[in-house]
Amino acid sequence: MCAMTDGLNLAGEMVLVIPCSGIGKAMGTISREATYSVVEDLRPEVSDTLCLSLLVMGDESAHARVQRVPCVTIDGCKSECARRNVELAGGTVAERVQVMEVLKAHRGLKPKAVSELDEDGQALAGFVAKEAMRAVDRTIASVARKEVAK
Repeated sequence: MCAMTDGLNLAGEMVLVIPCSGIGKAMGTISREATYSVVEDLRPEVSDTLCLSLLVMGDESAHARVQRVPCVTIDGCKSECARRNVELAGGTVAERVQVMEVLKAHRGLKPKAVSELDEDGQALAGFVAKEAMRAVDRTIASVARKEVAK
């Protein structure tokens, strides 16, 4: 699949949006829902995702993919497992989105549910998705500037 936007071609690849796993935690669920929103609805033509556990388990094709294209990570907590594992796999984290930082800007939200997000969780996932979308856009712009400079 070739990702092209405004003349930019990421060598047949897309910006990878990689969420934390955070299984059993509301912020992990929010990071995954935000990722799906970006790659399926907001920026499907220029973004894709892969499962963090593939990186953790040492999957060669997942490692090769994060080494080949810029990544945007979405982490639900200060452990930053998505960012750390992309970097451990030799990938480049072009931008980071932290759910807790987005939550600080929307203090009235109190997401509680884990397996199925409540109304506040869905709202926070939407705010995180918009921040991740902007991170994808900035990453694409940065790659385009580097290509033009060549």
